[in-house]
Amino acid sequence: MFEPGHLHLTNLAGLHQQEFSIDLNYEVRQDPAEGAVMHFRMVGEIDAKPFEEEFELRRDTAFNFASVATRVAAKHGLKTGFGPVVRSHKEFDAMFEDIREKLNAHPGDPVDLDRLLKGD
Repeated sequence: MFEPGHLHLTNLAGLHQQEFSIDLNYEVRQDPAEGAVMHFRMVGEIDAKPFEEEFELRRDTAFNFASVATRVAAKHGLKTGFGPVVRSHKEFDAMFEDIREKLNAHPGDPVDLDRLLKGD
């Protein structure tokens, strides 16, 4: 379930399914060197094991959030063979647009591809 600044993800255990409940909260913060960055906080449970982790993405790489969130979830036990942690296109698109609005980003803004490939 999406609301601006927050995405709640759940999956119930079932046939070849893994159980998880994850809250992904995000907000813009100002970094003295980088300017606006998107700060993410993931809190939840994967297979009944709690975890919490925070990470930041620079303005030009913030739109890679689903990939980074999936890596974080995998580190805490998510089996990535089931796909990315943000599976719903509707929720992904809504979060993408919210991040774009919060960062005042526009199509065609430059992206540092080296940072993107490193996951910064």
